[in-house]
Amino acid sequence: MKILILGGDGYLGWPTAMNLSAGGHDITVVDNYLRRNISRDENSEALFAVPNLIERTKLWQKKTNKTIRPIIGDLCDWAFISNVFESTRPDAIVHYAEQPSAPYSMLNRLAAMSTIRNNLEVTANVIFATKEFVPDAHIVKLGTMGEYGTPNIDIEEGWLDVEHKGRKERFLFPRQAGSLYHTTKVMDTDLLWFYVRMWGLKVTDLMQGPVYGLETDENRGDETLFPFFNYDELFGTVVNRFIIQATIGYPLTVYGKGGQTRGYLDIKDTLQCVNLALENPPEENELRIFNQFVETFSVNELADRVQRVGKQYGLDVKIKSLQNPRKELEDHYYNPVHTGLLELGLKPNYLTDDVIAGIMDIVLKYRKNVNESSIFRGVKW
Repeated sequence: MKILILGGDGYLGWPTAMNLSAGGHDITVVDNYLRRNISRDENSEALFAVPNLIERTKLWQKKTNKTIRPIIGDLCDWAFISNVFESTRPDAIVHYAEQPSAPYSMLNRLAAMSTIRNNLEVTANVIFATKEFVPDAHIVKLGTMGEYGTPNIDIEEGWLDVEHKGRKERFLFPRQAGSLYHTTKVMDTDLLWFYVRMWGLKVTDLMQGPVYGLETDENRGDETLFPFFNYDELFGTVVNRFIIQATIGYPLTVYGKGGQTRGYLDIKDTLQCVNLALENPPEENELRIFNQFVETFSVNELADRVQRVGKQYGLDVKIKSLQNPRKELEDHYYNPVHTGLLELGLKPNYLTDDVIAGIMDIVLKYRKNVNESSIFRGVKW
């Protein structure tokens, strides 16, 4: 397939580009370096420097003799995105091109407005460009499990069948996002569902949990092809953050009671899930939703696991409970369904001690780069 990856410079976008290129697809990646720029401006840069997107594609071609075409520009600009779609005419679009941080979206008014503008304008432009230039193309959109919140009932896979006063209807599962970022993702889903109904688009929305890890089949043994590894409060996911904290002797930052439970997955499983979605497109006029995670953990469980592995390295790993800066339930019911991708053939990678140790082996090489002041900034909401 000809596949257009939007946000192809990101933590997930670049590994996805390499993976799909290795699989024989014709890949074009687009990015405007928003995440790089925010990280720099907020003094929250990744653990190690990552080559720019153009250099990355050259490194990939040198290693594999396969071509990934990079395009740099702002997808909020209609003239730019329409030119990209018209010139590439993709069979499928993988849409990662959003400001991905909940804490950043809650930092201040300017960060909030930037998140709203970028995330909603890009998604709307993707919808309009698909309709105008490639109406039969399949949009694979990265959503988030955070859209659902933590309701006191089982979370179904995107949809809920409701019986009310003797009548039945199928609705999108109720959303109750816990941050502005997650709220923009809810709005993305609503936009996509609206235009699926109006224009017959084919859309897969992947409700993904937090991702951890660095290595994939494509970059193993070649650190020049690694994705960003953020460990800061703004962009670091919790497993990656805890591993960094363990390696430098910084107490693991557990917010409140630590009972907050979410669904997690290895970065390699993100790639599997995107492949499965692309290989099994929905019908015209269908919004298909998958809950994309492998296993659930509380924050306390993750901290205990990282502490246990750290001790094997002779690290003095302490766990510290902090007053929770966020408005969230710290002890709650959490039982989301996630069968769709398993039925399509997902072969999960689980968070074992060996997996944590593998990530720790890599980050130990770079621990002198850690900026401790960025680990906990106390962004409140």
